[in-house]
Amino acid sequence: MIELIDVGVNLTNKSLQQDIDAVMRRAGEAGVMQMVVTGTSIAESRQAIALCEHYPERLVSTCGIHPHHASEWNQDCRAELENLARRDCVRAIGETGLDFNRNYSPHAVQEMAFQQQMELAVALQMPLFCHQRDAHERFVAMLREYRDDISRLVVHCFTDNREALTDYLDLDCYIGITGWICDERRGLELQQLVKLIPDNRLLLETDAPYLLPRNIQPRPPSRINEPAYLPHILENVAFHQGKTVALLARQSLQNSRTFFDL
Repeated sequence: MIELIDVGVNLTNKSLQQDIDAVMRRAGEAGVMQMVVTGTSIAESRQAIALCEHYPERLVSTCGIHPHHASEWNQDCRAELENLARRDCVRAIGETGLDFNRNYSPHAVQEMAFQQQMELAVALQMPLFCHQRDAHERFVAMLREYRDDISRLVVHCFTDNREALTDYLDLDCYIGITGWICDERRGLELQQLVKLIPDNRLLLETDAPYLLPRNIQPRPPSRINEPAYLPHILENVAFHQGKTVALLARQSLQNSRTFFDL
């Protein structure tokens, strides 16, 4: 069986939590042997760590404050994140970055929280797990200020254009690819761009329970994405990169282990 690591899954989401043992079982049956649970707030980062403690052989996590939650930042957040980041199961700072699409938090507040978390990643010499939507110009400008001092960083759930991809690759970023590539409406540009991602910089993720691959058959009645569907994403990426599934699986597995020190 092909072995995979899902580098971005929101296992703390209630739609996955309500049947977590079955979600874990189905993932294992599909060859997804390890997963990185995404921390998007202080509370969810704590929940992610608790999940890791329940499944220590299969889960690690990130800890951070997503730009949607940047308005929750207060004077205690950095210290709290630093304490969480020192737990053995925490392997990256984030999910952090900028989201000027939804604008759930003011831009200036997002930028402050992003800067604080980049500084924390530098101080702890930990990788950075990044989110960017409709904010590329400001996002990459801020990244450039810290990139030389950040050990590794991934632009998670990449859905942007060629210019953005080129900027990230020039900064030696890892690129996270989700089921967006399976979308015959929105994923056409990404299907072409994945050919440009170097073999040692591509990571695979579901971003479950979001982004259920549109071309998956049969479609689950729940419409909920799961880590068990990562092999479907693998197959689509391999097709558009012109690689065998086995080769891409080996490459992405090694990249995941390198990035998250697994």
